[in-house]
Amino acid sequence: MVIYNHGVKRPAVVCAALGLLACGDSSPDAGTDVEQFLRMYNTVDQRLYTVAMEAAWQASTDVTEEHTGRRIGADSALAAFRGSPYVIETSRRLLEARKDELSNLEFRQLDKILLNAAESPGTAPDIVRRRIEAEARLGAILDGFTFCLERRGASCLKPVTPNAIDEVLRASTNLAERRRYWEVSKQSGPALKQGLAELRDLRNQVARQLGYSSYFHLQVADYGMSVAEMLKLMEETVAAVKPLYDRLHRFARLRLAERYRQSVPEKIPAHWLPNRWGQAWGGLIESVDLDPLVRRHPPEWIPRQAERFFVSLGMAPLPETFWSRSDLYELAPGSGRRKNTHASAWHIDRDHDVRCLMSITPSFRWFETVHHEFGHVYYYLAYSNPGVPHVLREGLNRAFHEAIGELTGMVARQPAYLRAIGLLPPERQIDQQQLLLNEALDDAIVFIPFAAGVMTRFEYELYEKELPVSQFNRRWWELVEAYQGIVPPAPRGEEFCDACTKTHIIDDPAQYYDYAIAALLKYQLHRHIARHILKQDLRDANYYGSRAAGEWLGGILRIGATRDWRDVLREVTGEQVSPAALLEYFEPLQATLE
Repeated sequence: MVIYNHGVKRPAVVCAALGLLACGDSSPDAGTDVEQFLRMYNTVDQRLYTVAMEAAWQASTDVTEEHTGRRIGADSALAAFRGSPYVIETSRRLLEARKDELSNLEFRQLDKILLNAAESPGTAPDIVRRRIEAEARLGAILDGFTFCLERRGASCLKPVTPNAIDEVLRASTNLAERRRYWEVSKQSGPALKQGLAELRDLRNQVARQLGYSSYFHLQVADYGMSVAEMLKLMEETVAAVKPLYDRLHRFARLRLAERYRQSVPEKIPAHWLPNRWGQAWGGLIESVDLDPLVRRHPPEWIPRQAERFFVSLGMAPLPETFWSRSDLYELAPGSGRRKNTHASAWHIDRDHDVRCLMSITPSFRWFETVHHEFGHVYYYLAYSNPGVPHVLREGLNRAFHEAIGELTGMVARQPAYLRAIGLLPPERQIDQQQLLLNEALDDAIVFIPFAAGVMTRFEYELYEKELPVSQFNRRWWELVEAYQGIVPPAPRGEEFCDACTKTHIIDDPAQYYDYAIAALLKYQLHRHIARHILKQDLRDANYYGSRAAGEWLGGILRIGATRDWRDVLREVTGEQVSPAALLEYFEPLQATLE
């Protein structure tokens, strides 16, 4: 652990942002008490955070060198404040000297401030600056990358959008075409590979300034867990779902071999699957194709219906600024603007400036995705209240945030909800077993080996073990084969970086276990709502119009990160985090797949 000297000065950025406080001697011995320090931190951090998020929004919705430069400048200012020796030393002193006097709320704020500081410690300003610049540079490559079906030298004669790639992988039965589009989807990897290696080193150096073994360790610490504890939870989760996953894998091999008129393989070729990373296997159950239900509506109907879902639970309509400031729809062909095509929800000011960045087209996938992203937005709005300090305006943990999004995405495809909103005609019957099988393939069960296995293990080795850049692609495919039973259509050498094509590795690093934990939490929360509040079938519960369900959820959302997530989970469900609820939900599939 690095020891800091007393008597440090506030950085200029703090003085400029505060405007009010003197910038003379501001050593921790100058008598700064807990309340004053926290008030100062929350005020300044919110201002700088808002500027940084606005710059990041511009850089993601309109990819230009100018916007990338503004993002670097805004991120640098935020980092200079959060990681200043003054902030670090004062937080440490108050935690150590007054630990017996601190309230839970004060302790959690100081602890979070130190975690934030570890992302950009002022003891290594050059490393922090280079990390910020590298993240912005790689983010710009990722957000503005042009996928190309046909090139002439350096020129792209036939660009293709990610939505178009996904549509071919969803619908085409031509294996040559599928392979071509799958390989095109990996084109961004080589452009990002060396940058990721450099960024990994910078992130690790930053984390080690405050005593973490790696950047992976720093991210895991947000859960109050060690690296070993997180890996143990992930491996236990993979092991728990493996019997059902193996049966689904065999079912998928049989179904896909029949579709493409091939012999049944032992491992699934990656280009046979509808998802670029094999993390979801939708479309194998044709009887539950729900796309036609949505295609008869314009794209604008989808987000408005998602808002109606939350309003029916007793929550307020979205602010008008959400609709005026969001970027919701696919760019028109030939548009000169480039934007990030990955769906995301944004909390610009940690207050009521909430937005979404999406590329909505009329499909059931987007219907689910919009409900998911709106789950994040309503979580933001719920904890943006005076009882939650700015620095704690986050989910109970990162996975809780994702769990709420996943929960609303899941209930959006329940037949009872689809009938309640008139999307599913009364005469249209859906076989519940087929629907459950589709959900297991397209979401929960198939996703676990990817999230808890491949991604978590790869990023653990990337950061904690400092995986050499010369082994990135080989190790990625070793993990994909071991955990998912998937292989590439042909050997993939180290000229590629197929892991780099997964956006989270670049811009949401060392956190993919969030999604695995979220899957467990989702089914634990859902089981409680369905069984104890709605008193309905676990597999066809309709939340729509239930103020009781909305109030129960709201009680969790409103507290932000002011309490320990494990305590809250035990209080609201009577359980610790585990795969038990997930396995119970899919238990009827065991007999079906036998």
